[in-house]
Amino acid sequence: MRIRIKKLTDTARMPGRGSAAAAGYDLYADIMEPKELGPHETMMVTTGLSMEIPEGFFGAVFARSGLAAKEGLRPANCVGVVDADYRGPITVALHNDGEVTRLIEPGERIAQIVIMPFLTVEYEEAEELTETERGSAGFGSTGKH
Repeated sequence: MRIRIKKLTDTARMPGRGSAAAAGYDLYADIMEPKELGPHETMMVTTGLSMEIPEGFFGAVFARSGLAAKEGLRPANCVGVVDADYRGPITVALHNDGEVTRLIEPGERIAQIVIMPFLTVEYEEAEELTETERGSAGFGSTGKH
């Protein structure tokens, strides 16, 4: 699959993979100078890229596991969604879950994007739903007793 990408600045970096089998492609901060991100704060960090994702797919923006586990940084919305018809800049709402201020460096890997297919559905209102063994039992109902 080919994804057309437009660099919006001279300093923007194309997404990169850590290994040949990696599902996610790293997204990089396209900022001119380091920026401080305080504890429990969120900052919009641009990648300097826009993408042409094919119809029937979307870009899922996930945390980088090492950055989240070691530095406490993750996308504020946990998983961002880049729709196929969006042509604006890819921006990550980066959140600091930690207790110390973090410095976001120019060119730093800030998230990863995975291109995924999705199903288009039609929702149909119903008076009743089919019964199942679980029924309406909710949070924690299938876990420990």
